[in-house]
Amino acid sequence: MTSFLIIVIILALIFDFINGFHDAANSIATIVSTKVLTPFQAVLWAAFFNCVAFMIFKDHAVANTIGKTVYSDFITIPVIFSGLVAAIIWNLLTWWYGIPSSSSHTLIGGFAGSAVAYAFLSKGMMPINEIIDGSKIGKTLLFILVAPVLGMFISIIFTLIFIQRNTWLKVGILAGSAVGLYFLFIGFQEDKMKENMAKFFKVDKYSIEVNVKHDSTKVAKLEKAIASAEACDPYLSAYELHGSDRVVDNIFQNVDLRDITISRLGDKLNTFYKIDQLKNRSKLDPSVRDEYEATKIIVDSLKPITKKYFELGPEGMVAAMNAKYPISPDKANEFSKAMKIDIRADLKKEIVKADNMILRCCLVGALLIFCFMFIYNEKIKEPTAKRVSHMFKRAQLLSSAAFSIGHGGNDAQKVMGIIAAALVANGNIVDIKSMPDWVPISCYLAIGIGTLSGGWKIVKTMGTKITKVTPLEGVCAETAGATTLFLTEQMGIPVSTTHTITGAIIGVGATKSLSAVKWGVTVSLLWAWILTIPISAILGALTYFICSLFGG
Repeated sequence: MTSFLIIVIILALIFDFINGFHDAANSIATIVSTKVLTPFQAVLWAAFFNCVAFMIFKDHAVANTIGKTVYSDFITIPVIFSGLVAAIIWNLLTWWYGIPSSSSHTLIGGFAGSAVAYAFLSKGMMPINEIIDGSKIGKTLLFILVAPVLGMFISIIFTLIFIQRNTWLKVGILAGSAVGLYFLFIGFQEDKMKENMAKFFKVDKYSIEVNVKHDSTKVAKLEKAIASAEACDPYLSAYELHGSDRVVDNIFQNVDLRDITISRLGDKLNTFYKIDQLKNRSKLDPSVRDEYEATKIIVDSLKPITKKYFELGPEGMVAAMNAKYPISPDKANEFSKAMKIDIRADLKKEIVKADNMILRCCLVGALLIFCFMFIYNEKIKEPTAKRVSHMFKRAQLLSSAAFSIGHGGNDAQKVMGIIAAALVANGNIVDIKSMPDWVPISCYLAIGIGTLSGGWKIVKTMGTKITKVTPLEGVCAETAGATTLFLTEQMGIPVSTTHTITGAIIGVGATKSLSAVKWGVTVSLLWAWILTIPISAILGALTYFICSLFGG
């Protein structure tokens, strides 16, 4: 690793740490304001469940979205460095003034702004949509409004359910909601599998080449990739009933996998000869360009042999490649292993990655626990005011834990995407999917340690200035926030946990009366949300301009 890359990784983890204490309020504001836990106990609780998220979220959909916000041609180490510096500056400013702004949107804005500055300096004026992915930015901008509204709507529903006097009606609605959410998440799982199949057949890659780079030679490949991905759709619906092996067998037997096999063999050649890494390194160091060009000639001459894979077989293909460009004896075994392909195993990996069984069971299990708590405290025991209040205080431990898991799973992934993009840009890995295990582990730890340090100014704003929160309302707000985060994570949308929990707190306040919400504070927060991305983008661009003066 170059020293500049190490600096960028350290900066990314510092941002993750800041994100932890900046957004600690999201997880602990209500549980502290209701005095269920002391501030110190609350941050320990939140930090632990931030890290638990590592064992639950395996698909890293949010990381993929963040990492691909900017097209690869405009991702360099100085661009990522500038974006991180801008994000850290804005995060610290908003923390200092106690404004619960979005760390997620700060990062996206800084990254996009520095990329645009790099593009304009290196290639002149060009369309913005050829620099950043408009669809990903568009979804993020849309959910600046959708996330808090969704959190508010869900929190109102939970509040109205929880204040019902009829225990069995309340339990019935919660149980029905649990069943509904279970099947909704199965639907998300199937959609994610379809999305993974599209990526497996390289629909996204060919789409960029055709629609953004205007490469008409890839139109036929794009059409065939779309057709192959869609041919898998009928078999994916059987996953929940029959499991991954049956789905993979059906796809393997009924979908033409020859082209994607050959394409992935070409990818294996690129990986062995480190062609993509050399290409990215040549952008940073012109002295590497000759090595890149020479290696590219070798790889381009060997790729036609991959088309004979089904005719020659694995060993015959390797022998033909070795005859054209002899591999040194000390690397012969390494080359043979590198060119082995198991398309069935690769296919299964992409399908299983979309499984959300643990996530949906966590959410459904929480709702069922609420059901049992209501039955025990209102039917088996005498429902005194003290007993009911104590019940909601205990329930808040559960709802806060769920929200902390959603916070860790959503926010840690954003930095994972940035670090992975930096590793790709520096030539250490081929793509975001290849990020080493230390990346997610370090990101989850950084956000957990950051949460441990607290963020008391924002806790005060979130816990007391928007509306006064009772234990019942705290449970409703946190459960609604967790549900929203789980939903958006399944869609791969990097929403703001700040926006989400703020909307949820407004929702529980509004169920009492509209006057219970301090709308002046809320409007001020809304302005901060709206301004975060553009200000961060400007800061990112300015930071990159400054870096360019020093040869960045």
